[in-house]
Amino acid sequence: MDLDPKIPQYSTGDPNSFGWQTGRKRWPIIITQAIDDAYRAVAHCTDPEKQNEGKRIVESLTKLKYEVQHDRALTPLPDDGFPDVALYNKELEQLGSPTWLRSPWLYTECYLFRRIATSFALSTHWKNYDVFARQKTSTFRSSRPAVLELAARYKDLTSQLQSHPSQPREAQELLFAEMAEICLWGNATDLSLLTSLTYEDIQALQGSEARKKAEANILVNDLPAVFAHLLEAKQSGKKERRVDIVLDNAGFELFVDLVLAGYLLSAGLATHVVLHPKSIPWFVSDVLPSDFAALLNALAAPRWFYETPSEEEELQGKTPEKLSDKEVEELGFLFQEWSRFHAEGQLVLRPNRVWTGPGSFWRLPKEAPELVQDLKESEVVIFKGDLNYRKLVGDAAWDPTTPFTEAIGPLGPGSGLNILALRTCKADVVVGLPPGKDEELKALEDGGGDSGARKWAWNGKWAVVSFSKSS
Repeated sequence: MDLDPKIPQYSTGDPNSFGWQTGRKRWPIIITQAIDDAYRAVAHCTDPEKQNEGKRIVESLTKLKYEVQHDRALTPLPDDGFPDVALYNKELEQLGSPTWLRSPWLYTECYLFRRIATSFALSTHWKNYDVFARQKTSTFRSSRPAVLELAARYKDLTSQLQSHPSQPREAQELLFAEMAEICLWGNATDLSLLTSLTYEDIQALQGSEARKKAEANILVNDLPAVFAHLLEAKQSGKKERRVDIVLDNAGFELFVDLVLAGYLLSAGLATHVVLHPKSIPWFVSDVLPSDFAALLNALAAPRWFYETPSEEEELQGKTPEKLSDKEVEELGFLFQEWSRFHAEGQLVLRPNRVWTGPGSFWRLPKEAPELVQDLKESEVVIFKGDLNYRKLVGDAAWDPTTPFTEAIGPLGPGSGLNILALRTCKADVVVGLPPGKDEELKALEDGGGDSGARKWAWNGKWAVVSFSKSS
């Protein structure tokens, strides 16, 4: 905590913050969905020992929900064998006796998901069970129209890059911007935020028309500087040029992350891409290594994935629409490309439990010096999504005109790190805005008005693309 910004963090006890809404409305829904999933899994168990253990996990999740809804004090995490438990418990002790609905929002939400993970980690038969996997798969199936659209676009794009490797700088920059914006808006599908999403809602968030309309909603756009940086590295003749992506959501967002990664490799803007998934189920939809494998499996057998009715569809008597041969071919092309990059070591996964720690990334140079040293080898480290952004800036109540380079503290200029945040706004904190922009957005309908709340930043409609060069 002593390494964090010396500015108050957002709290679940502030009625004008999204943390207030999160603690009272979103968390109970998220825990209920986890209970329902675990209950269904236990019901299908045939091993009595595993079934009894599963029932105890359901009881522990039910107890957790009660504690949240009744604003009980947070309790120390039991030791499940992983060293981050000590970090969580030390910070909890430093916070005094915080209760769920009157505590630092960032710490408490991280604690929530770490606590859920602990319920499974302490078991014998459920250690590797992802209680959110069913939701992630369902949402990716619902993203089918956007997946098919991008698969076709990606195949055409790759063919163009192969047949016309030398393109004017303007064309290269436009293409880079399109790929990066696809990657940005893929973050609009966030299961921890959209707890009651319908099939129609998902499709409204995805697709080329949605992206074109959303371009005007990028409040800070440093993509030209990022492109110039990557192009300069390429033209300098450097043989090894790595880009890192600290991942956010699985499913469609991971799909668009791979679209960006594949494009960077095909266009020669990177020679290697390192993906950083989470090590435990996290914020409902975050990427685990198993989600990467599941996505590739879906692309390898798209008819099985998209045409096999889900349990819900079977109950409703619905049959998914068949894929065309062309669509199967385009999805197969993606599988071949990405599998080849992965097999040849150009696309690698590197999980680290640092990403599921309790606090801000201001702490990384002291708490994870080896990781920071490794990231210095990267041309650009891309942090995806809202939580990563909140951790970068310490989830502190910065003045919104504060420069991004200042708000990321020890990771800013002089750190040896080149950091790009791709974030659709789903929390209160935002930096780097021009003077008067926050007031202008608050004046919009449901923007917050005179309440003091920054409601415009709660729904993912607005985005920031912020870049900090190492020097």
